[in-house]
Amino acid sequence: MKRLLTLILLFFIGVVLPFGCTSSNSNTPQTSSDSASNVLNLYNWSTYISPEAIAQFEEKYNVKVNYDTYDSNESLYAKLKPGNPGYDVAFPADYMVKIMIDEAMVEPLDKGNIPNLKHIDKKFLNPPYDAQNQYSVPYQWGTLGIGYNIQVTGAEINSWKTMFDPKFSGKTAWLDDMRHTFGAVLIYLGLDPNTTQETEIQQAKDFMIENQKNVAAFLPDTGQLLLNQGEVDLTMEYSGDIFQVMEENPNLRYVIPQEGSIIWTDNIVIPKNAPHKELAEKFIDFVLEPEISASISNFINYGTPNKTAVEQKLIKPENLNNPGIYPPNQVFSKLKYLKDVGEATVLYDEAWSEVKLGAGS
Repeated sequence: MKRLLTLILLFFIGVVLPFGCTSSNSNTPQTSSDSASNVLNLYNWSTYISPEAIAQFEEKYNVKVNYDTYDSNESLYAKLKPGNPGYDVAFPADYMVKIMIDEAMVEPLDKGNIPNLKHIDKKFLNPPYDAQNQYSVPYQWGTLGIGYNIQVTGAEINSWKTMFDPKFSGKTAWLDDMRHTFGAVLIYLGLDPNTTQETEIQQAKDFMIENQKNVAAFLPDTGQLLLNQGEVDLTMEYSGDIFQVMEENPNLRYVIPQEGSIIWTDNIVIPKNAPHKELAEKFIDFVLEPEISASISNFINYGTPNKTAVEQKLIKPENLNNPGIYPPNQVFSKLKYLKDVGEATVLYDEAWSEVKLGAGS
């Protein structure tokens, strides 16, 4: 899934480098000392970890952390599929974990080296995409919803329907993400977001094309920026991204629509042939320490799967009490994970191309 602001990325690069973490979007791990055991190469979403956590890990284990970034699960897959160029840890979303397992792209975990797995909430363990967590550990989780400006809407909203209201024609932004956007529309239409039925995929495609007059742009996870700048009034976005801009703009809100939405879990995996597997497992265990998990979630404003961190109230109160970050059970029950749809991916690809073609006309 993540997913942070470009401005924060610039801050991260400026702040973290003095701590010793190399932040880069070159998507190529640093190799000058990769043969040594004191180097860890992370491949993650931009700024998807707190600088303090990186610094504490480096100090605790006397290591250097190299931090490279990608902008989508598909970019991660494309980089690692030909062969791991030297990364030790990556952070794919749920459905991508399944794909990477099936294609032998990740190493099995030695859980004896990860005792802090005991802190993870049981509802995030043994997921359908990785039975018994043989290859992955949950890292952060969140939802897909609507960010909006309440000064423009005039009232709280609670439905995906608002995204298609003629009142906001040309003032909504949608994710440039095939599965998440299709998933949201399918849920709104009362269909399975993981459907493999061609007629249902076509129905969602036709609905999006019919309502494209409302769409100002399909954006690669930057809708929160346009919302904050007033260029759009509503945006489909990931929860944490909206909460970050809400901190500086009191007129912004986030809602999980009443019809339901997508829940995602980003996970930590060790890519196949990682040069520092033992150190990678130490890193995973370190991240699962309740205090560290809390510091990361407090920095990026997503939900932690770390039950101990929640129970010990290490999460900042404004997040812990925010139903958009930790939704109540009746809302949680309407959230759906995306799954690998296998051969039906071709149907989604073709339909998405038609949607994007219409958007560009």
